[in-house]
Amino acid sequence: MIRLPLRLFCIAALLGAAAPSAFAEDDPSPDQMVDAIQNITGLHKGLRRNHGKGFCGEGAFKGSPEAAALSSSPLFSGASESVLFRFSIAGPNPAASDAAPSPRGLAVQITLPGGALQDMVMLNAPVFAAATVRSFFERQVVSAPDPATGKPDPDKLKAYFADHPDAKPLTDWLKGHNPPPSYAETPYFSIHAFKFVDAAGRPNWVKWRFEPRDGAKALTADEMKASPPDFLEAKLAERLKTGPVEWDMIVTLGEAGDPIDNPTLLWPAERREIKAGVLTLVKAGEASAGTCEDVMFDPNLLAPGIEASPDPILAYRSPAYAVSLGRRLEEKSK
Repeated sequence: MIRLPLRLFCIAALLGAAAPSAFAEDDPSPDQMVDAIQNITGLHKGLRRNHGKGFCGEGAFKGSPEAAALSSSPLFSGASESVLFRFSIAGPNPAASDAAPSPRGLAVQITLPGGALQDMVMLNAPVFAAATVRSFFERQVVSAPDPATGKPDPDKLKAYFADHPDAKPLTDWLKGHNPPPSYAETPYFSIHAFKFVDAAGRPNWVKWRFEPRDGAKALTADEMKASPPDFLEAKLAERLKTGPVEWDMIVTLGEAGDPIDNPTLLWPAERREIKAGVLTLVKAGEASAGTCEDVMFDPNLLAPGIEASPDPILAYRSPAYAVSLGRRLEEKSK
C-alpha cells in the first residue's frame, strides 16, 4: 500500500466541504464534473482526471522590485524560490498525442519563506473554454463518445456550440494557433484575473503570462501530421542539456471596466505591463519523476498579497481538483 501525506487528504476534504456555498444554483457538483470529464476517455486509475498526460520538473522563481511595488507577496521578495513544475496536455486522455490541437498546460508550485506556497495553473491559450461552470460541464457531457460509434455525437457538439457563444473565443484561438514544438517554446497565461495588494493595502487587478526566452514557435500542419505521439518530454530534456529554460513573468494591469469574472474575455492590448520576475526550469521528465504527481496544483492557493477574483470558474476549480486528487490517491493507496 502506498502511504501518502496526510495533508493532501486534508486539503481534499476541506475544499470539498467548503466549496458548495460558492456554486450557482444550477452548477453540477464537483463529483458530477469530474465524472463528466472521466467519461470522455474512461477511467485511468491513479491519474489526474483532466490534463491526464504530463510530467514533472524543478526549478526556481525570482521576483522583481517592480512587482514588489504592486504586491506585498513574498513571491516578489527578490529571493530565488524553489519551484515544482508540471507540464501537460489538456484533456483526460493520458495517451493523447503530443501534436494534438489542444491547449498545453503549465502548473507551478512555488515554496516561499516559512513554507508558504503560491500555485499558478496556466494554459498556453489566453482564454478559457467556458465562462460558466454549467457551460463547461455541458461541454464535457457532449464530448463523451456515443456508445454506438465510439465518437462524440456531432449533432450534440454542433448544438452545444450554437447555444454557448462563450465557447467561441477559445475555439477561434485554437484555429489560428497550432500547438508548440516544445514546452519551452510557448507562453503560458493565468487565464483568470487576480488582485495584487501592495504594502499599503492598495489593490491592483492583474493578469499574468510567462513569455519564453527561447521564443514562441508553432508546429506547421505538416509537422503535426508527421509528429510521433510522444516527443515533448524528450525534447524538453534534450533542450535542458544546453542550460536552463527561462520565462519572463509579465504582469498586465487592468483598468476600470476590464472584466475580472469571465475567463473567456481578453483585456485590451494597450494595458500597461511590467516584468514581474523570471521562472527558471533546470530539470524535467525522468530527472524529476514522481515529484509532482501527488500534488494538487490549485490556482486559489495564493500567498498573502495576491487574492482571487470573483470568477466562478476560478472558484470552482479548487473543489473539482480536490475530488480528482482524492480519487487518484485512493486508487493508488489500494
